[in-house]
Amino acid sequence: MQADFLDAHERHWADAERLFQAQRWANADHLYGMAAECGLKRLMLVFGMPFDTNKDWPAKFEDRAHADGIWLRFESYRSGYAQGVGYVLPVTNHFSQWKVSDRYAHQSSFDQARVLGHQAGALAVRDLIAKAQREGLL
Repeated sequence: MQADFLDAHERHWADAERLFQAQRWANADHLYGMAAECGLKRLMLVFGMPFDTNKDWPAKFEDRAHADGIWLRFESYRSGYAQGVGYVLPVTNHFSQWKVSDRYAHQSSFDQARVLGHQAGALAVRDLIAKAQREGLL
């Protein structure tokens, strides 16, 4: 299958929101991280991230990070792109305590308070995606 970061961002966000409303904190939390990761990678492509089309993933190993690491990688591309000035993430990395391996944790480890921070981070990325669409970058 071919990577489509924008579609993945949109569907992970939509499903995370449905799960959040149903108070399914663990899976909502995971999908907010995935939504943020995919949205940022889509923007990083616009801002010059090298992509290996043969392997269908970012060419640089460090760009294959998940939400916790990609938040910082995004800045390295955004800051080097002229139009990136208007695409600044919040200073706080909402995913600094999020790990993709948390998907293996027992669901009792998740609560609304934990998930709200990750929802806010994913929403910040969603807002940047919407801005890029309005401005014709996507």
